[in-house]
Amino acid sequence: MAAEPARTVDAAERRARLARRHALAPAARAADPVAAADAVVALHATDPATVYLSVWARTPVADREALARELYVDRGLVRLMAMRRTLWVAPRATVPAVQAGASARVAGQERRRLIRDVERAGLHRDGARWWRRASRAVLDALAGGREATSTELRAELAPLAGTIRVGEGTKWGADVPIAPRVLTVLSAEGLVVRSSNAGGWTASRPLWALTEAWLGAPIEPLGEAEATAALVARWLRAFGPGTEEDVRWWLGSTKTAVRRALADVGAVAVDLGAGQVGYLLGDDLDPPEPVEPWAALLPGLDPTTMGWKERDFYLGAHRDELFDRAGNAGPTAWWEGRIVGGWRQDPDGAIELQLLEDVGADARAALAAEADRLAAWIDGARVTFRFPSPLFKRRASSRSA
Repeated sequence: MAAEPARTVDAAERRARLARRHALAPAARAADPVAAADAVVALHATDPATVYLSVWARTPVADREALARELYVDRGLVRLMAMRRTLWVAPRATVPAVQAGASARVAGQERRRLIRDVERAGLHRDGARWWRRASRAVLDALAGGREATSTELRAELAPLAGTIRVGEGTKWGADVPIAPRVLTVLSAEGLVVRSSNAGGWTASRPLWALTEAWLGAPIEPLGEAEATAALVARWLRAFGPGTEEDVRWWLGSTKTAVRRALADVGAVAVDLGAGQVGYLLGDDLDPPEPVEPWAALLPGLDPTTMGWKERDFYLGAHRDELFDRAGNAGPTAWWEGRIVGGWRQDPDGAIELQLLEDVGADARAALAAEADRLAAWIDGARVTFRFPSPLFKRRASSRSA
């Protein structure tokens, strides 16, 4: 890494970069669902509809059937538990780096937590021994290319029986089965994968399969340092410039690992203003070409909205309106690389714009056109988001204000 910033990259340039790199400007749209995911490294998949809506925003003609084929037939896109214990959809070529650079760390954390919890709940005295039995039982049950739901596996495998009480003493208290947590750990280990989905594009009812059977081969093993460097390089190419804290937060890793990866990829320091130092790849220092004015409507948890920890250059003063207290973003409306509001469906399925500032007539017209295009594409389906923003929860006064 350079000791002194190579040059200054202001907010306007950062917005122009994301317009092109994230396939959001009309002239930069991705050719297909895999290219749309690759443009942002991977797609957030906590809400099943987010995957589809993120692809819709980045492709000229977003075909739900084409995306479903990539997920469930061609399998060029793979669901996996990865960065920040979040569910992602990643291009198949990116999976080895995601697995070794992020998922494996999540697996270790979640496995230790689950073993501790089953012991504390009195389900098993020796949690480590129980884990070996439970994981082996799942892998054996899915052998031969079988797909099964969590409920089916729980019913037939004795080691998956039992519940753990969460939220004791609160109104959210509940008894939670351990079977889904076992599958979560195994998926983070790269051994099983969410395969088919019985819930359609707006709902998640996954079946599970052995990863090797679903993909036709095991995930290629990579060393942790090599994989982390590969992920950081991909992030810088898509999201750069960003700060060290941006990279650490997105990756869900440590400062030590991020600093090593920045050095490994030869990242170059740039001045972001206000005392912030960001990083770019050494071959990516030239300013981008100007971008024509553009509007976008992105779903909750879209990877662009969630891509940086330090968001002032595109979020401004709207953080409290568009992010919940846990840091989850709701659906957003963008104009020329800035978030200017949000959107939601009205009871009839039309898209309501919820603008938080006066963006001018041209921007209002462009955003209204995107709202009509989105409503036509959704075609009467109801889209919900698991983490609605404060703005999303309020009914918009009109479709353009």
